[in-house]
Amino acid sequence: MSRHRRAHGRDIDGILLLNKSAGMTSSFALQRVKQIFNANKAGHTGALDPLATGMLPICLGEATKFSQLLLDSDKSYEVTARLGIRTDTSDADGQVISRRPNSSTLEDIRNALKHFSGEIMQVPSMFSALKYKGRPLYEYARNGIEVPREARPIKIYENKIVSYDGDLLSLSISCSKGTYIRTIVDDLGEMLGCGAHVVRLHRTRVASYDPAKMVTLEELNCLLSESLESSEGHRDELDELLLPLDSAVSGFEVFTVEPDLLFKILNGQAVSVKKLQNNDCQVRLYDSIHGYFIGVADIEDGVLKPRRLVRSLDVLSLLPDHTPLISSADNSPADNPLL
Repeated sequence: MSRHRRAHGRDIDGILLLNKSAGMTSSFALQRVKQIFNANKAGHTGALDPLATGMLPICLGEATKFSQLLLDSDKSYEVTARLGIRTDTSDADGQVISRRPNSSTLEDIRNALKHFSGEIMQVPSMFSALKYKGRPLYEYARNGIEVPREARPIKIYENKIVSYDGDLLSLSISCSKGTYIRTIVDDLGEMLGCGAHVVRLHRTRVASYDPAKMVTLEELNCLLSESLESSEGHRDELDELLLPLDSAVSGFEVFTVEPDLLFKILNGQAVSVKKLQNNDCQVRLYDSIHGYFIGVADIEDGVLKPRRLVRSLDVLSLLPDHTPLISSADNSPADNPLL
């Protein structure tokens, strides 16, 4: 939803499901989407490698407040691995470090995949964006420096063989946040004794978002050209592609805020709530009169604590006589969930 214009861009809120193409960085994709929508503020929800394609949710405006929630969500991938060759990055963009004969059968692969199911521990790749002493691991790796990494718990919900033809193995994998598909392929190759690396990686799903709603940069560029060529020059058709803010928290329980609690909650104050089926949960907040999405909160022992709140014209209009909210100058982001 567009609110008003500023010299440096539009205050527009929503989530775009970009179908990222191969060869571009997630940062480039983010900046291009921001330019296309002439958005004031934008952020993505977890980078995809340049080699990877598929779903990259991009948050505009107030949606950036919920980007971490999407970063923490479950994801699904289609990956194709080449057996018999191992690379230093575990994908086709890296340098070959070993070549070994591949004699793996389907039964061998099925048995090996059993070790990559359920809750497992994974050591992140050196070619990841995780930081060590303030610097991303890939910077050390590019300088030939190996640094210690601790294994982290992840969960693999599904790893299904799609096809196996020659040395090419295609898998469908659903997993928890923080899972490195390249590392799974590399570990699988070592378990099979032949080595392996990723030649194709496509993210099919983030959280519960429908992959059918994805759009490419090419499609966005076409719509932008059409809007600029029109007499009005509006970006209405582009804006219609944006998903609502609360789509990022569709898995949270709904909590309806009555007028007597609205002002306190919008100012970030914790309030006591009663008659809840679940007294310890995360909820998405809506006002009881118009149904506007207000934000998200934690409920602990019957106390609702605002976590991230939406600052939009719709929400501000709910306040009596447009009463000002807590000033950001007087409150740190930790104190004021509206920031």
